Amino acid sequence: MKSAPRRLLALIASLLLAATVHASKEHPVIGLSLDTLKEERWQKDRDSFTAEVESLGGKVIVQAANGDDTRQTSDIKALITRGVDVIVVVAHNGSALTRAVKSANDAGIPVIAYDRLIMNSDVALYLTFDNVKVGELQARYIVDHLSDKNPIRIVRLDGAPTDNNAKLFKQGQDQVLDPLIKAGKVKIIFEDWCADWKPENGKKVTNAAITRFGHDFDAILSTTDHLASGAIQALTEEGIAGKILVTGQDADLSACQRILRGTQTMTIYKPLKTLATYAGTVAVEIAKGGPVPKQAVLNNGFKEVPSVFKEIYAVDKDNMMTAIVADGFYTAEQLK
Repeated sequence: MKSAPRRLLALIASLLLAATVHASKEHPVIGLSLDTLKEERWQKDRDSFTAEVESLGGKVIVQAANGDDTRQTSDIKALITRGVDVIVVVAHNGSALTRAVKSANDAGIPVIAYDRLIMNSDVALYLTFDNVKVGELQARYIVDHLSDKNPIRIVRLDGAPTDNNAKLFKQGQDQVLDPLIKAGKVKIIFEDWCADWKPENGKKVTNAAITRFGHDFDAILSTTDHLASGAIQALTEEGIAGKILVTGQDADLSACQRILRGTQTMTIYKPLKTLATYAGTVAVEIAKGGPVPKQAVLNNGFKEVPSVFKEIYAVDKDNMMTAIVADGFYTAEQLK
């Protein structure tokens, strides 16, 4: 009779083992915890990342939190339970994952912050684009292309306040704009944060600016294409789309099409395949015990995080074909 409990325990143990991932150094398993897959940009990152890991003999387990902090924490804990070798995280809220990262660290699993820095935690590596430069390029484009205006009157859409990147974009914009604001050459007439990067919040801020100032502004400094789409909807309803300079970021297909149609003016092209492929390579190398790369360091409130930044480019209708199409990001047919 005493053997029955032992057999039951053995069965439970075997089921638990079956539920975990059988990782090995030759065939590592990488967890990818995404904020969302609702935006085209993150689908591209996922696909390129997964393709690279698989080409190196590994496997990727993808989790998407749909913009929910609690769910993302649960996603990361589920990846820990499944015994992955490395976890790559695109944080919804970079300040909400401290405990989840600690749980991974306690389990001996390195965490790589992808595109968005995770604050106040022992992150092994931060891989991103130069987010300060994103803001610099956006602001510089406005200044260079509206030099006949004095002052240049700008409505600014600042992005999600929970995302550290939004603060870096703003920092870059300020580096260009602050001296010109002090000199009276630029005026920010209206500005607000746009929660969760939602287009409807970009539209809401633009509508508020129009309610207060009418059509008396020259540019919308939109941090992303997603927000730009909402702003342009507001401009279209007012009959002034194409008359106001609108910036963006991410080179979403719809944004590139708007640029060619003339309702959006520019975007920031970030070669997603370059970053995602590099992240896949590095994740596998770290899983196999390889070194953590370091181009620079960035303080996240807990440590100086080793960081690598990839290059970015300003794109408008004049260089769309040479920058976007020539790089294989979209075909000319897709842009029609």
